[in-house]
Amino acid sequence: MAKSYRVTTFARINNTLISSLLRLGIKVWSFSLLTVRGRKSGKPIVTPVAIFVQDQKRYLVAPYGVVNWVCNLRAAGGEATLTRRRHSEKIHAIELEPEAAALVFRAALRSGPPGIPAVIFRVYRSLLVLPYLNVTENSSLEEFEREVLAHPVFLLQSAM
Repeated sequence: MAKSYRVTTFARINNTLISSLLRLGIKVWSFSLLTVRGRKSGKPIVTPVAIFVQDQKRYLVAPYGVVNWVCNLRAAGGEATLTRRRHSEKIHAIELEPEAAALVFRAALRSGPPGIPAVIFRVYRSLLVLPYLNVTENSSLEEFEREVLAHPVFLLQSAM
């Protein structure tokens, strides 16, 4: 049984560090800053997220489940801004159906976001991701289809 995700002190420190580096224009692997309007406050909420790329398409995967950025993105109708290296891009995020999301989620769990060294990703996956999932990188596609109901995947498109 997977654990419920709770933001830990480590996660807060990690998010602050990654956000600070990204705001300074420093490349941090495949991380970007996701800015989305808060569903309650209406104010812009900024969260560092890892962008997964597959077949030249960009995805946001929610390995920790339906967390605040997911709820805010849904409430905003998928409208958000991605910032990377001082370049901001308005995007539209489309939540994928379970069949399509399962394929992307499985690939992301197997390889991780681009640019992250394999050894770092394996440690991160085993210690900080797998405890929150009911699947492993070797689970069947049907198991991933069930899992994406609680861990949504979004296709990112430019909103030009």
